[in-house]
Amino acid sequence: MTTLRWGLLSTARINKALFPPLRTSARNILAAVASRDLDKAKEYATEWNILHAFGSYEAVLADPDVDVIYNPLPNSLHAEWTIKAAQAGKHVLCEKPLAITVEEVDEITAAAKQAGVVVMEAFMYRHHPQTLKVKELVESGEIGKLQLIRGSFTFKIDNEEDVRLNASLGGGSIWDVGCYPISYARLIAGEPVEVAGWQITGQVSGVDETFVGQMRFPNNVYAQFDSGFRTPVRTHIELAGDQGSLTVPIPFTPKLNEEIIITHGNEKRVITIPGEDLYLGEVENMADAILHGSATGMSLADSRNNVATIQALLRSASEGKPIAM
Repeated sequence: MTTLRWGLLSTARINKALFPPLRTSARNILAAVASRDLDKAKEYATEWNILHAFGSYEAVLADPDVDVIYNPLPNSLHAEWTIKAAQAGKHVLCEKPLAITVEEVDEITAAAKQAGVVVMEAFMYRHHPQTLKVKELVESGEIGKLQLIRGSFTFKIDNEEDVRLNASLGGGSIWDVGCYPISYARLIAGEPVEVAGWQITGQVSGVDETFVGQMRFPNNVYAQFDSGFRTPVRTHIELAGDQGSLTVPIPFTPKLNEEIIITHGNEKRVITIPGEDLYLGEVENMADAILHGSATGMSLADSRNNVATIQALLRSASEGKPIAM
């Protein structure tokens, strides 16, 4: 096999982000889309020039001409359909969060191992040159000994019927956008040993519409983050060390020629990262893992630890006390 044929599990809006990398990559083809409504699938396939349309998710999983499934379903359905896809012998790129419990991640891991397929969580920023450069700079001692990480990811939801406000479908700001600064902090600092969280719960939605959290890491490294659906768009990461700081204005959705800022005292240095299409790295990483047996940029163990951290933060907010990891 030299070319991977991809099938989309639903007509979700996020699908469109994968169209450019799938169509520019020499090793990947956008081959199929599935919907629970065949007419909707056919209309979508015609609009976006996709070869095949299916009227059920089961049908695309049964198609021998589909090699990889992209799973952008609501959070509560990620584990179920990722497991079904793996059991059907398909490799899976699943949108974040991979699951909403560590038990589900363990079930996904077992299914992937048994079927001999690659499953990866779609944290696209992890593969981008900007993220890799930031990690390299911190590890090289550019800002000295790391002390503090601060991050935010917020935006306003205007549609009260938005799936992200639906508790039964795994909604909530920490699962949707808070997972990014949590993942970023873990990428840089390792695994937290203790977490504490606070949330503002929507009276109608019942989900956290704002979440504020702290994480304590080994070696006296701390992280603070906030996420939310009721605050205007804010994204940033700041990494502070004993010799300087590094600010990433667009950490989670970087594209071309993004800038990061290194500060030492009164001196500031701006570094421009050439970058690439935001989703290209994860698509090519999947191809490398499937075709050549390379490691994925997001391991299932890494995904499990992110889910465990989020669960602990939610438990802290519920119980009103810090939670040891």
